[in-house]
Amino acid sequence: MAHSNPLNGKLVVLMGGSGFIGNYVAQALLERGARVRIASRNPERAHKLKPLANLGQLQLVRCNVSNQASVAKVIEGADAVINLVGVFGGDIKQIMGESPGWMAEAAAATGAEAFVHVSAIARDPEGESGYAQAKLLGEERVSAAFPKATILRPSIVFGEDDNFLNMFAGLISMMPVIPVFGPDAELQPVYVDDVAEAIAQTAANPAKFGGKLFELGGPDVLTMMDINEAIAAAERRSPLFIPMPDAASAAFAMMPLTPMSRDQWNLLKSGNTVGDDTAGFKQLGIDPKPLSLFLDRWMTRYRKHGRFENRLSA
Repeated sequence: MAHSNPLNGKLVVLMGGSGFIGNYVAQALLERGARVRIASRNPERAHKLKPLANLGQLQLVRCNVSNQASVAKVIEGADAVINLVGVFGGDIKQIMGESPGWMAEAAAATGAEAFVHVSAIARDPEGESGYAQAKLLGEERVSAAFPKATILRPSIVFGEDDNFLNMFAGLISMMPVIPVFGPDAELQPVYVDDVAEAIAQTAANPAKFGGKLFELGGPDVLTMMDINEAIAAAERRSPLFIPMPDAASAAFAMMPLTPMSRDQWNLLKSGNTVGDDTAGFKQLGIDPKPLSLFLDRWMTRYRKHGRFENRLSA
């Protein structure tokens, strides 16, 4: 694949590439023969990728995306730039709104052929989510500075080592009674490998995918209650799930040190599914995999008796 892929030998800068999704995107790029420069606040987190790269194929550099000069420096010489930076805390307007514009400007100035901006499905009909507003601003800034940029909006991304499934799995393995926030909220969980493939494909073919927007969701629409029940079944456990009313969920999200912020609650309440008329995996030629394909195997470690569990545990 490396010898025939358009990314072979090209320098791809992966902004925010040391995180969960970045790990998979980097592997997809390395498999295609790209030279990958991971720019991150904590690049040492990507050291585990070194054995997967050939000599000189992987660079790890430190970058402060809130500093325009730092952004321009790490993007210098890039053939393609991919932005994966996303946060729920700190100056989100700067980090996810203004800074992507700087990245796109730097990519255009250095002569990059492709720019892929990974945003998010963030419906915000009431305008209460600072996260959604920052994501929208980032898309606008990127498109203005790099008109042929590709924008990808994934739904909730899942994988064996994610912070989404594993958070709920850990709670279900420890607690006999589980409150479920936004039990009827609809999500379209998408497999991280499928998202990485979409990113790599669009970066490799800007002539076909440049200037377009794609929303990426898995094949199944699931409610939060569906997801919790599926995790419990895979763990061979039967906790009592209590649907929480919106008022209680909103109050919980406003409390300090809770696992859910007010922004996250507002986004959850609005749902997280792809638009009816929006391009997605089909237009990219990718057949997304369902959560059910992996869940039983991944939840083995949360069972009371691990892989020897053959009965329903309380």
